[in-house]
Amino acid sequence: MQGWLNILIRSSVLFFVVLVMIRIMGKRHPSRITPFYFVVYTVISLIVALISVNIITNVVYGVIALGAWAALAIVLDYLALKSKAVHDLVSGKETVLIKQGKVMEENLSRARLTGEELLRELRTKNVFDLADVEFALLETTGEINVLLKSDKRPVSPHDLELKVAPRSETQTVILDGNILDEPLANLGLNRRWVRSELEKTGVALENVFIGQVDSSGELYLDLFDDAVQLSQAKVKELLYASLEKSQADLAAFSLETENQQAKLMYLKNADRLNTVLEKLKPYLLR
Repeated sequence: MQGWLNILIRSSVLFFVVLVMIRIMGKRHPSRITPFYFVVYTVISLIVALISVNIITNVVYGVIALGAWAALAIVLDYLALKSKAVHDLVSGKETVLIKQGKVMEENLSRARLTGEELLRELRTKNVFDLADVEFALLETTGEINVLLKSDKRPVSPHDLELKVAPRSETQTVILDGNILDEPLANLGLNRRWVRSELEKTGVALENVFIGQVDSSGELYLDLFDDAVQLSQAKVKELLYASLEKSQADLAAFSLETENQQAKLMYLKNADRLNTVLEKLKPYLLR
């Protein structure tokens, strides 16, 4: 067999073998893996490369080495799920770098980090003032997570005692001019609804690059033709404005009528609608 053909066959077979192995070993972001898994992936890559280019001439030995590294990683991963001691042995422990606003110099030295490196990592978290930090932790992946002091954290609706509507994830229902059925089914919608919404905006399906539906049923469109300006529908705002107008009309009717019974009826219903508006305001206007 010719050399190039041998390499082609080996590489093709190993490609699918490694694909299966990586899927079994689990999903990990390359920039957030621990040093242990970095070494495992690197060794597996080297073994595969050496087998592919025929530097490891005995394919059986190469596959055994490849399988051993993958199997040991999978076994240790499983044991780490069952035992905290094994997890700490494989992945290491987190290191506290800042506690109660004070830099832990000993831990910083143990982690082989300088003060300048600490400040640089804090800047990547949009923290430019060390005095704003209450707690900082070095994760086993090398990433530093920061907790700001209570008076430096962004204000949330909870801090202001405001009610906000619960939101679920936005679903992408159109991509590259094609309607996606599964996200539509998750929302309880269908293709007919999508086409109806597109007709309202006067946009052809073929001109839609991305279409997304949020938790309140509003369809956002991004078009291939950026020159076309779309007025995105404001379903919640329109609903609130309609209810607000109805409440104002009822209040006006109560002032215009001379019939005392009708006046009381209008006022009563205006108050009821006002109560409904107060309850719906956090959900429709925020």
